[in-house]
Amino acid sequence: MGGGEERTIIVVYQKLLNFFGEQGWWPADTPFEVVVGAILTQNTAWRNVERAIENLKREGILSPEGLKDVETSRLAELLRPAGYYNVKARRLKNFMDFLHREYGGDLNRMFSEPLHTLRQKILKVKGVGFETADSILLYAGGKPIFVVDAYTKRILARHGVITDGASYQDIQDLFMRNLPRSVPLYKEYHALLVKLAKTFCKTKFVCTGCPLEEGWPISNGK
Repeated sequence: MGGGEERTIIVVYQKLLNFFGEQGWWPADTPFEVVVGAILTQNTAWRNVERAIENLKREGILSPEGLKDVETSRLAELLRPAGYYNVKARRLKNFMDFLHREYGGDLNRMFSEPLHTLRQKILKVKGVGFETADSILLYAGGKPIFVVDAYTKRILARHGVITDGASYQDIQDLFMRNLPRSVPLYKEYHALLVKLAKTFCKTKFVCTGCPLEEGWPISNGK
């Protein structure tokens, strides 16, 4: 993409927004619930995450203290609907250990850290990768960082915007250097890309009727 990158990225956003409308993502009652959901949603459908979170709510342990104190084996059973429940129980425990060790279990205190300092710390938590860390920062912490997921990569690759070798950072930079520094915009754009991938740009894609049916708009720089 050349000098028209910025205009192109905005044009795509407007096309998706006009077609799908506002998504209002991330669905959660509290920032802490967003954190838990971001960890649980790895390799599973969101409806499964919702069932697991409902289990935690029913047990009264959807809190930093509750998840810290619950036995890992019991936590795993409650997370069973989310799949990979033993792994995810350990990851949640790892994050709770980090939250309590570094910030006394206080999410507000954690999010008072500067973005890049906090991002590096979260990425050191075992089991937390770029997408999960950035989802926590953007959706729970209100930090201006763009989330890249498999859906985004699929859409960009199919439209020839990126190559197979594009890294997470490459894709994130593409959006962040061409968009205003805006938390609401980053949230909405990411959610719209997810909606596009689930509706049209599926594993077996359906191009007819897609808002990007004519291809990724390449700006002429004007």
